[in-house]
Amino acid sequence: PLTALMSAIATGSQDDGDSVVFSFAQSTTIPSYLVALVVGNLSVAKISDRCAVWSEPENIEACAWEFADMDTTLRTAEELITPYLWGRYDLLVLPPSFPFGGMENPCLTFVTPTLLAGDRSLTDVIAHEIAHSWSGNLVTAKNWEHFWLNEGWTTYFERRIVARLSGEDARQLSCVIGEADLLESVNFYGKDSPLTALVPKLDGVDPDDAYSTVPYDKGAHLLYYLEQLLGGPSVFEPYMRSYINTFKGKSIGTQDWKSHLLTYFAEHDSSKMGLLDQIEWDKWLFAPGMPPVGNKYDERPQQICLELADRWIAASSDADFGQFSHKDIDGFSTMQKVIFLTRLADRSPLPEATLAALDSVYQLTDHRNCEVRFGWLSLALKSNYMTATTAVIDMLSTQGRMKYTRPLYRLLHACPDGRDIAEQTFQRLRDFYHPICARMVEKDLGM
Repeated sequence: PLTALMSAIATGSQDDGDSVVFSFAQSTTIPSYLVALVVGNLSVAKISDRCAVWSEPENIEACAWEFADMDTTLRTAEELITPYLWGRYDLLVLPPSFPFGGMENPCLTFVTPTLLAGDRSLTDVIAHEIAHSWSGNLVTAKNWEHFWLNEGWTTYFERRIVARLSGEDARQLSCVIGEADLLESVNFYGKDSPLTALVPKLDGVDPDDAYSTVPYDKGAHLLYYLEQLLGGPSVFEPYMRSYINTFKGKSIGTQDWKSHLLTYFAEHDSSKMGLLDQIEWDKWLFAPGMPPVGNKYDERPQQICLELADRWIAASSDADFGQFSHKDIDGFSTMQKVIFLTRLADRSPLPEATLAALDSVYQLTDHRNCEVRFGWLSLALKSNYMTATTAVIDMLSTQGRMKYTRPLYRLLHACPDGRDIAEQTFQRLRDFYHPICARMVEKDLGM
């Protein structure tokens, strides 16, 4: 009674009475890591002639509603980059233990159900996975030392797609959050760790141990820097299309990327060569830590959330919380709420009374949006607010996405009264998690 799907186009199924044989075709060259197969009790909802959503029957209506705009996102990506070559773009919503936000398997992206926020506020992840149809799937890193060619380019494309769909302010906010995430990864590994280089040496290193936001956000940081340095999107877009068209169907390394960049501008706009010659390439590509040059992002979209956070910090001194109401954040995007909570976390530990008031005013513990709930629980744990422990354990028990699960375990483990709770919770839930997630949490906790 089960259905089989694959990272390819379904060509039919045949039932011989004892079993059903499903057939697929993939006409575009793909690397082996994108060969994926799923079998389960699955239902489908059509979104457009080339897009559909698959999930377990119990969730199909919610999934179809959440991702109703996926064909619009796909068309926007095509307009930005090049025509979509894969025929179909379907989504498969997996069980909650899936360890990643999404996996860009061709023709059938696998995604986490943590994206089901009920208000389509987390569908930027779909822009990211759609962008992989070009960077990662058509043009692929030859090995995981060059992973940034997949993820840095995809994060850059994602933000450009989001800008077209939601405005440049949304792109700027995403860049700000990305830079904060990058700094957190650099601090976690250590600013001198070779694993924080854009192109790390992975001899004898399990690539899973090197997995972080570094290739995503340090890579996107470099591409944004080049875009601005070379004259903005009108100059950069023809180059990026040339990059995709030159290397589609190939596995490449960073030197291939750099050589093409220099050759392209030498042939199409030699006036930029002086700028490119001044770039300290070794520092950008091979040095650990934060990028050698910072990007300047528009501060206006984040100003309102930073000001609200500063008001809360000021109110902490005399517990003057009557000035706040839920209306403060009603107009905030998800990214603005995350920036607000990140600002507060940067000032942690906050007093217990302040945290209790925050939760009471904004109903953060019960927030359906996982990005917001994770931001709140991270702030609570950084402030040793153990009242939030039940909510932390609930989030650890109901999803296994490593973006949330690993930091929550680490933060709970670091609380004075949290070490035993973290270890006991993990022991109880270990078999719920995907093996990659379980192994990484085990290392994080030193177990």
